[in-house]
Amino acid sequence: MANRQVNKRNKWCVDFTSPPKGIVLKTKTKDKELPVGFTEDKVNLPSGSQSNNDSKLISKRSWNIALAPIKQLPMNLFIMYMSGNSISIFPIMIIGMMIFRPIKAILAYKGTFKMLDADPQAILQKLAWLFGNFLGIAVALWKCQSLGLLPTAPSDWLAFKEHRERVEYVIGGISM
Repeated sequence: MANRQVNKRNKWCVDFTSPPKGIVLKTKTKDKELPVGFTEDKVNLPSGSQSNNDSKLISKRSWNIALAPIKQLPMNLFIMYMSGNSISIFPIMIIGMMIFRPIKAILAYKGTFKMLDADPQAILQKLAWLFGNFLGIAVALWKCQSLGLLPTAPSDWLAFKEHRERVEYVIGGISM
């Protein structure tokens, strides 16, 4: 009785030891069968197309690396907008991150430039990468200046110059 149950299979069982019915597989050797869905149809490619595809892929990857700092700028601007214009720990941490991240990238330029050297347009890509990082630093410094954290007034540097006076004070919606 136990023998009969072993030989009898449920209808949901799948036998992986033989190919599905109705599909004939080509075999490379007599011992091995090809996987299901694999065909040995060889596509005739022109002789230079493989190297052409590789160079296009390298160029595309290099430009993605070179333009990465510029692609980060819209998000950085949005984060700066959302942090507000008050001087508190959150905006200062964001500004610090936005200043030090490009500086760290510029200091570690050898690794990035090593990846960019494979492309014939490496000089343009390096310049675009440097421009993007310096632009990120400039945007962060602009935010520092708009918060009043940079010493840009003459009174910040000279003791005999008077500080700027506020023309208007707003307290709880009441102007004075």
